[in-house]
Amino acid sequence: MARGEHHHIHAHDRVQRNRRRIAQEAARLMSEHGIRDFHHAKLKAAERLGILDAQALPRNNEIEDALREHQRIFHAESQPQLLQERREAAIEAMRFLRAYEPRLVGAVLDGTADGHSAVCLHVFADDPEAVVLFLHEHGVPVETQTRRLRASRDEQAEYPVLLFAADGLPFDITVFPIDALRQPPLDRIDEKPMRRASLATVETLLAESDDADDFERKLAAALR
Repeated sequence: MARGEHHHIHAHDRVQRNRRRIAQEAARLMSEHGIRDFHHAKLKAAERLGILDAQALPRNNEIEDALREHQRIFHAESQPQLLQERREAAIEAMRFLRAYEPRLVGAVLDGTADGHSAVCLHVFADDPEAVVLFLHEHGVPVETQTRRLRASRDEQAEYPVLLFAADGLPFDITVFPIDALRQPPLDRIDEKPMRRASLATVETLLAESDDADDFERKLAAALR
């Protein structure tokens, strides 16, 4: 093997090792400190490890894989129960918000939710104030924010976000116009249309699941 080729292979292996190290550290930070932003987690992990090579920054899906492994190794007893509680709370909230076609998204849907995770829903109304008023009329105090999401690779838009707590759990509700029901925004992990599950889908999957792995298999089949 030529000397230059050997050096190239060695450099490639070093980059791959560093990617794994950063992904594992980012997963630890997300799990233990509640960091929800993948980009922030990977930059903080690289800084903590003293890795300055931008090529060594892992993709978001690599961090998600590392997060699942971290939870399996270090939180096998507690994480499934935390996830179950949030899925049950999601069903209650979706029934409550049924008039606004709620869809479950995020960590509670994909199975990586932990004690730091909010129950994230998408709801649909051409007048976002109608959702705010509905919550206020039912005695739910709401904090309002906005969130920028990507409708496509070249198009972004801001949407109202409603934050509240119920039964000790945080809820994060993004309000979309009705015509966005069939066009999910792009997922921050893989830049594909975000997975969303209807109330009926979540009820069926939760009722039929015997364990977390079974739920994920049925979820993937239902959302294909």
